[in-house]
Amino acid sequence: MTSATSGTPSGPMPGASPRPADGAPAGPPDPRRWWALAVIGLAQLMVVLDATIVNIALPSAQRDLGMSDGNRQWVITAYSLAFGGLLLLGGRIADLIGRRRAFVIGLSGFALASALGGAASGPGMLFAARALQGVFAALLAPCALSLLATTFDTPRERAKAFGVFAAIASGGGAVGLIAGGLLTEYLNWRWCLYVNVAIAAVAVIGAFAVLRGSGRTGARLDVPGAVLGCGGLAAIVYGLSEAEPRGWSDGLVIGLLAGGAALLAAFGWWQTRASDPMLPPHIIRDRTRAGCLVTMALATVGLFALFLFMTYYFQLVLGYSPVRTGLAFLPMTLAIITGATQVSARFLDRLAPRRLIVPGLLLATLALVLLTRLRVDSSYATHVLPAMLVLGFGMGLVFMPVMSTATQGVARKDSGITSATLNTAQQVGGAIGTALLNTIASTAATAYAASHLAGPAQADPHAPASAAQRLIEAQAVVHGFGVALWWAAGIMLLGAATAAVMVTAPAPAPRREVRGAAVAAPAP
Repeated sequence: MTSATSGTPSGPMPGASPRPADGAPAGPPDPRRWWALAVIGLAQLMVVLDATIVNIALPSAQRDLGMSDGNRQWVITAYSLAFGGLLLLGGRIADLIGRRRAFVIGLSGFALASALGGAASGPGMLFAARALQGVFAALLAPCALSLLATTFDTPRERAKAFGVFAAIASGGGAVGLIAGGLLTEYLNWRWCLYVNVAIAAVAVIGAFAVLRGSGRTGARLDVPGAVLGCGGLAAIVYGLSEAEPRGWSDGLVIGLLAGGAALLAAFGWWQTRASDPMLPPHIIRDRTRAGCLVTMALATVGLFALFLFMTYYFQLVLGYSPVRTGLAFLPMTLAIITGATQVSARFLDRLAPRRLIVPGLLLATLALVLLTRLRVDSSYATHVLPAMLVLGFGMGLVFMPVMSTATQGVARKDSGITSATLNTAQQVGGAIGTALLNTIASTAATAYAASHLAGPAQADPHAPASAAQRLIEAQAVVHGFGVALWWAAGIMLLGAATAAVMVTAPAPAPRREVRGAAVAAPAP
């Protein structure tokens, strides 16, 4: 396949023979590769869990440590800022020092930071620990994906492995909500961090036992590119996180977003001139890979919006406890696993990727549209559950082929940075979804309440709220969610259109067996 812009070779995409992109013949399959998948999946689960498990614990941590309402956001922001800002650097470091070595360092550092956070005696110590978690997650996440991409070469096994990995990556957030609710309710919030120590210890032992060592790949660190790229991403992620409490017109928010865009523009310019760029331009010039990156970002916008709004809907409107809230997401998680492992994994080795991605995004769009019809008195069984099952199944069809296709056919020395770029698209998409759609929801809710509340209760905000007023306020919240979910559905539909137009990789070529080794049959 050729680059969409330059016409120069860019490495085989799905459908090519199972040879590394650097031209070396594929060696015999690693007999421990399925155990390696278990270790990689465990590490990925830890990273994904941490994105949501702490959210459930936050109110308890705030009371225990005496955090102010203005500062509590740093428990989330410190992690997302370090994680999103340093992903590209983490991916390149993995290429520089070797994937297994970077994987173990990332696991060990994440465990240490988690222990530090669990033992926090004050807000500052917890904020620092969360930032340190983000630093090591930025090294660990691209390592996990690149190790998976280089461990499984043949289309059938690759499809199965990525099916499991995608189920973990997309469904782990809901598992985090359940685990966070159980740990917070029956132990205390600190165990939401301590649990990472046990997970990381098992994964480190497994990494030494079953992962193949990988030495230096010939990559070198592009220092100017690292400064520009990481600085630009950090500014944008920080700006998006501040847009929610400050508003989009705030000077700091505008300055951060504009400054981040300028730094990323300078990063792009530098990458075309650097002798060993941090993000080689040929990686994103490929039409299919670029389409996968954009599709991942757009799909994540809608998915993160759903997690945010439905968490509030369950707890504030329906009155669910943290544990019950987590369990309410469980059917969606099971639907994601079903879509990824029972459909995507079975058909990716015989269908073009977009034949899975586009229908999946259309199903997710339909589910978001169904959720716009929620009311204050909606039933979970009849109104919420069907939509969440459809959304979960659709996401199961999407994430697995996106991840597999985006990382296919990349030179081994660029495997880490390619995986980091995909993770960055997911992280930035989630940050945009949280900030943009929450602002839309809040604005719509405020306008609804202002137009429906009247009389003395509105004139005197200190007067006790009547039952009718409380009902209107709840209706305003649900109305705001509905408006934002319409936007999320539109963004998801745009993702489907992007995948249909840009993800042009063909179905894998027919395969035949020669002396026990799978090879690609000549294309007709």
